[in-house]
Amino acid sequence: MNKHGKKHEEALKLVDRNKLYTPRESVQILKKGAHAKFNETVELHLKMGVDVKQADQIVRGVTILPHGTGKTVRIAVFADGDGARIAQEAGADVVGGDELIKEVEGGRLDFDITVAVPQMMAKVGRLGKILGTRGLMPSPKAGTIVPPDQLPRLIKELRMGRVEFRTDKTASIHTIVGKTSFNEDQLYENLTAMLEAINRAKPTAAKGQYIKKIVLSSTMGPGIRLDLNEALNVKPAA
Repeated sequence: MNKHGKKHEEALKLVDRNKLYTPRESVQILKKGAHAKFNETVELHLKMGVDVKQADQIVRGVTILPHGTGKTVRIAVFADGDGARIAQEAGADVVGGDELIKEVEGGRLDFDITVAVPQMMAKVGRLGKILGTRGLMPSPKAGTIVPPDQLPRLIKELRMGRVEFRTDKTASIHTIVGKTSFNEDQLYENLTAMLEAINRAKPTAAKGQYIKKIVLSSTMGPGIRLDLNEALNVKPAA
Protein backbone atom coordinates (compact mmCIF):
# COMPACT_ATOMS: atom_id res chain seq x y z
CA MET A 1 0.00 0.00 0.00
CA ASN A 2 1.44 3.38 -1.01
CA LYS A 3 2.30 5.72 1.82
CA HIS A 4 1.59 8.76 -0.35
CA GLY A 5 -1.37 9.58 -2.56
CA LYS A 6 -1.45 9.27 -6.33
CA LYS A 7 -0.87 12.99 -6.94
CA HIS A 8 2.17 12.99 -4.67
CA GLU A 9 3.60 9.99 -6.49
CA GLU A 10 3.10 11.82 -9.79
CA ALA A 11 4.91 14.86 -8.41
CA LEU A 12 7.85 12.70 -7.37
CA LYS A 13 8.16 11.40 -10.94
CA LEU A 14 8.73 14.95 -12.18
CA VAL A 15 12.03 15.18 -10.32
CA ASP A 16 15.18 13.34 -11.41
CA ARG A 17 17.15 12.82 -8.20
CA ASN A 18 20.39 12.63 -10.18
CA LYS A 19 19.89 15.93 -11.97
CA LEU A 20 20.60 19.52 -10.97
CA TYR A 21 18.11 22.08 -12.26
CA THR A 22 18.35 25.72 -13.24
CA PRO A 23 16.26 28.14 -11.15
CA ARG A 24 13.76 28.50 -14.02
CA GLU A 25 13.45 24.72 -14.45
CA SER A 26 12.99 24.21 -10.71
CA VAL A 27 10.10 26.68 -10.63
CA GLN A 28 8.46 25.02 -13.65
CA ILE A 29 8.64 21.60 -12.03
CA LEU A 30 7.41 22.90 -8.68
CA LYS A 31 4.36 24.48 -10.34
CA LYS A 32 3.57 21.28 -12.24
CA GLY A 33 3.86 19.19 -9.09
CA ALA A 34 1.81 21.39 -6.74
CA HIS A 35 -1.09 19.13 -5.77
CA ALA A 36 -2.26 20.07 -2.28
CA LYS A 37 -5.78 21.36 -1.75
CA PHE A 38 -4.37 24.39 0.09
CA ASN A 39 -2.06 27.18 -1.07
CA GLU A 40 1.36 25.68 -0.30
CA THR A 41 4.32 27.74 0.80
CA VAL A 42 7.32 27.64 -1.53
CA GLU A 43 10.44 27.02 0.53
CA LEU A 44 14.14 27.48 -0.18
CA HIS A 45 16.69 25.40 1.75
CA LEU A 46 20.44 25.99 1.58
CA LYS A 47 23.32 24.10 3.15
CA MET A 48 26.07 26.65 3.75
CA GLY A 49 29.82 26.09 3.84
CA VAL A 50 30.41 28.35 6.82
CA ASP A 51 31.40 27.67 10.43
CA VAL A 52 28.48 29.02 12.46
CA LYS A 53 30.47 28.52 15.67
CA GLN A 54 32.41 31.57 14.53
CA ALA A 55 30.35 34.73 15.01
CA ASP A 56 31.93 36.39 11.99
CA GLN A 57 30.77 33.58 9.69
CA ILE A 58 27.07 33.68 10.50
CA VAL A 59 25.08 34.50 7.37
CA ARG A 60 22.24 36.93 8.02
CA GLY A 61 20.33 39.49 6.02
CA VAL A 62 17.02 40.74 4.74
CA THR A 63 15.52 41.18 1.30
CA ILE A 64 12.24 42.34 -0.16
CA LEU A 65 10.61 39.75 -2.40
CA PRO A 66 9.33 41.53 -5.54
CA HIS A 67 5.96 39.80 -5.31
CA GLY A 68 5.70 39.44 -1.55
CA THR A 69 5.42 36.26 0.48
CA GLY A 70 1.76 35.57 -0.18
CA LYS A 71 1.18 35.71 3.55
CA THR A 72 -0.69 38.39 5.47
CA VAL A 73 1.51 39.37 8.39
CA ARG A 74 0.44 40.94 11.67
CA ILE A 75 2.93 43.55 12.82
CA ALA A 76 3.38 44.57 16.46
CA VAL A 77 5.25 47.76 17.34
CA PHE A 78 6.65 48.53 20.77
CA ALA A 79 6.42 52.29 21.07
CA ASP A 80 4.72 55.00 23.06
CA GLY A 81 3.96 58.69 22.59
CA ASP A 82 4.66 60.00 19.08
CA GLY A 83 6.18 56.64 18.09
CA ALA A 84 2.93 54.86 18.88
CA ARG A 85 0.93 57.44 16.94
CA ILE A 86 3.21 57.12 13.90
CA ALA A 87 3.05 53.31 14.03
CA GLN A 88 -0.75 53.35 14.17
CA GLU A 89 -0.98 55.79 11.27
CA ALA A 90 1.44 53.58 9.28
CA GLY A 91 -0.90 50.62 9.70
CA ALA A 92 0.71 48.49 12.42
CA ASP A 93 -1.72 45.85 13.74
CA VAL A 94 -0.67 46.00 17.38
CA VAL A 95 0.90 49.04 19.05
CA GLY A 96 1.82 49.67 22.65
CA GLY A 97 4.43 50.43 25.27
CA ASP A 98 4.40 49.18 28.85
CA GLU A 99 0.89 47.78 28.50
CA LEU A 100 1.84 45.69 25.43
CA ILE A 101 4.91 44.36 27.20
CA LYS A 102 2.69 43.20 30.09
CA GLU A 103 0.27 41.58 27.63
CA VAL A 104 3.10 39.64 25.99
CA GLU A 105 4.33 38.53 29.42
CA GLY A 106 0.79 37.35 30.02
CA GLY A 107 0.78 35.22 26.88
CA ARG A 108 -0.29 37.53 24.06
CA LEU A 109 1.43 36.48 20.81
CA ASP A 110 -1.12 37.29 18.10
CA PHE A 111 1.46 38.75 15.70
CA ASP A 112 4.07 37.54 13.23
CA ILE A 113 6.70 40.30 13.35
CA THR A 114 7.75 42.73 16.05
CA VAL A 115 9.31 46.16 15.67
CA ALA A 116 10.55 48.50 18.38
CA VAL A 117 11.81 52.04 18.72
CA PRO A 118 15.23 52.27 20.47
CA GLN A 119 13.78 53.95 23.56
CA MET A 120 11.68 50.85 24.32
CA MET A 121 14.40 48.23 24.05
CA ALA A 122 15.53 48.49 27.68
CA LYS A 123 12.05 47.27 28.63
CA VAL A 124 11.43 44.97 25.65
CA GLY A 125 14.69 43.20 26.47
CA ARG A 126 13.03 41.34 29.31
CA LEU A 127 10.80 39.60 26.75
CA GLY A 128 13.80 37.80 25.30
CA LYS A 129 12.83 34.37 26.64
CA ILE A 130 9.33 34.74 25.21
CA LEU A 131 10.00 36.41 21.87
CA GLY A 132 13.55 35.16 21.23
CA THR A 133 12.64 31.46 21.18
CA ARG A 134 9.98 32.23 18.55
CA GLY A 135 12.23 34.38 16.37
CA LEU A 136 10.15 37.44 17.20
CA MET A 137 12.63 39.59 19.12
CA PRO A 138 13.36 42.99 17.52
CA SER A 139 17.05 43.35 16.70
CA PRO A 140 19.43 45.77 14.99
CA LYS A 141 20.77 43.04 12.68
CA ALA A 142 17.27 42.29 11.42
CA GLY A 143 16.61 46.00 11.00
CA THR A 144 13.56 45.87 13.28
CA ILE A 145 14.72 48.49 15.76
CA VAL A 146 14.25 51.89 14.18
CA PRO A 147 13.55 55.49 15.29
CA PRO A 148 9.92 56.64 15.06
CA ASP A 149 10.38 58.52 11.79
CA GLN A 150 11.48 55.29 10.05
CA LEU A 151 8.48 53.24 11.18
CA PRO A 152 6.33 54.02 8.09
CA ARG A 153 9.09 52.84 5.73
CA LEU A 154 9.73 49.64 7.70
CA ILE A 155 6.06 48.75 8.10
CA LYS A 156 5.54 49.28 4.37
CA GLU A 157 8.50 46.98 3.56
CA LEU A 158 7.18 44.29 5.91
CA ARG A 159 3.83 44.43 4.16
CA MET A 160 5.50 44.22 0.74
CA GLY A 161 7.36 41.01 1.54
CA ARG A 162 10.45 41.85 3.56
CA VAL A 163 12.02 38.55 4.61
CA GLU A 164 14.84 37.93 7.05
CA PHE A 165 17.18 34.95 6.58
CA ARG A 166 19.98 33.54 8.71
CA THR A 167 21.99 30.39 9.23
CA ASP A 168 20.82 28.04 11.96
CA LYS A 169 22.94 25.81 14.22
CA THR A 170 23.43 23.31 11.39
CA ALA A 171 24.75 26.00 9.00
CA SER A 172 21.54 25.82 6.98
CA ILE A 173 19.17 28.54 5.82
CA HIS A 174 15.45 27.84 5.55
CA THR A 175 13.37 30.63 4.07
CA ILE A 176 10.32 31.26 1.89
CA VAL A 177 9.95 32.66 -1.62
CA GLY A 178 6.18 32.72 -2.10
CA LYS A 179 3.14 30.48 -2.58
CA THR A 180 2.22 27.87 -5.17
CA SER A 181 -0.63 30.15 -6.28
CA PHE A 182 1.99 32.57 -7.68
CA ASN A 183 2.61 32.31 -11.40
CA GLU A 184 5.91 31.03 -12.75
CA ASP A 185 7.44 34.46 -13.36
CA GLN A 186 6.50 35.70 -9.88
CA LEU A 187 8.10 32.69 -8.20
CA TYR A 188 11.19 32.92 -10.40
CA GLU A 189 11.70 36.60 -9.62
CA ASN A 190 11.21 36.03 -5.88
CA LEU A 191 13.62 33.09 -5.99
CA THR A 192 16.34 35.01 -7.82
CA ALA A 193 15.95 37.99 -5.48
CA MET A 194 16.48 35.73 -2.47
CA LEU A 195 19.44 33.90 -4.02
CA GLU A 196 21.11 37.18 -4.90
CA ALA A 197 20.59 38.52 -1.37
CA ILE A 198 22.06 35.41 0.26
CA ASN A 199 25.02 35.46 -2.10
CA ARG A 200 25.58 39.14 -1.33
CA ALA A 201 25.48 38.42 2.41
CA LYS A 202 28.61 36.25 2.27
CA PRO A 203 30.75 37.04 5.34
CA THR A 204 34.27 38.24 4.60
CA ALA A 205 35.57 35.62 7.03
CA ALA A 206 33.96 32.74 5.11
CA LYS A 207 36.48 30.42 3.46
CA GLY A 208 36.10 27.74 0.82
CA GLN A 209 32.78 26.86 -0.80
CA TYR A 210 30.17 29.34 0.42
CA ILE A 211 27.03 27.41 -0.58
CA LYS A 212 27.09 23.61 -0.79
CA LYS A 213 23.52 22.71 -1.68
CA ILE A 214 20.28 24.48 -2.68
CA VAL A 215 16.87 22.81 -2.68
CA LEU A 216 13.52 24.30 -3.70
CA SER A 217 10.28 22.69 -2.57
CA SER A 218 6.66 23.34 -1.72
CA THR A 219 5.09 22.35 1.58
CA MET A 220 3.87 19.00 0.27
CA GLY A 221 6.10 18.61 -2.78
CA PRO A 222 9.44 16.88 -3.44
CA GLY A 223 12.75 18.69 -3.09
CA ILE A 224 14.29 19.99 -6.34
CA ARG A 225 18.07 20.44 -6.28
CA LEU A 226 19.43 23.50 -8.02
CA ASP A 227 22.63 23.74 -10.03
CA LEU A 228 24.89 25.92 -7.88
CA ASN A 229 26.58 27.70 -10.77
CA GLU A 230 23.27 28.54 -12.40
CA ALA A 231 21.69 29.60 -9.10
CA LEU A 232 24.53 31.88 -8.04
CA ASN A 233 24.79 33.62 -11.39
CA VAL A 234 21.16 34.63 -11.76
CA LYS A 235 20.35 38.32 -11.82
CA PRO A 236 17.22 39.52 -10.04
CA ALA A 237 14.68 41.49 -12.03
CA ALA A 238 15.43 45.22 -12.17
